[in-house]
Amino acid sequence: MSTVTDRRKAPAVDKQPIDTELIADSTDAALRMKLGTSTRESIDIRTTAVIEQLNRLLGMDLGADEDPDIRSLVRRANKLLELSARPTKETPAFSAFFYMRDVASLARRLLWVCPEAGGHAP
Repeated sequence: MSTVTDRRKAPAVDKQPIDTELIADSTDAALRMKLGTSTRESIDIRTTAVIEQLNRLLGMDLGADEDPDIRSLVRRANKLLELSARPTKETPAFSAFFYMRDVASLARRLLWVCPEAGGHAP
């Protein structure tokens, strides 16, 4: 049985370290997918994963205040993650596929500047 006291012992999601290998593997898998052989369901599942990972990266201090290139990447990522920019059930599969690739690509680029990745993706 879980109690309120037990819940306070659990680490906050924001305080957990970034799993750079998981992000690298997931973005690689998304970028390796082929439009002609991927189902819409697999595209949607992979998109959800890379969105989550991009959000985790954006929650870190990536140095955007000091570096205009990183600031530009962060702005592009935030714009891409707006709900109005995301594919819906009515969005054609090819558009959903390229959205997934855009999210994965930006996540991968931000992983390169992530302090926990040591300045390079694993």
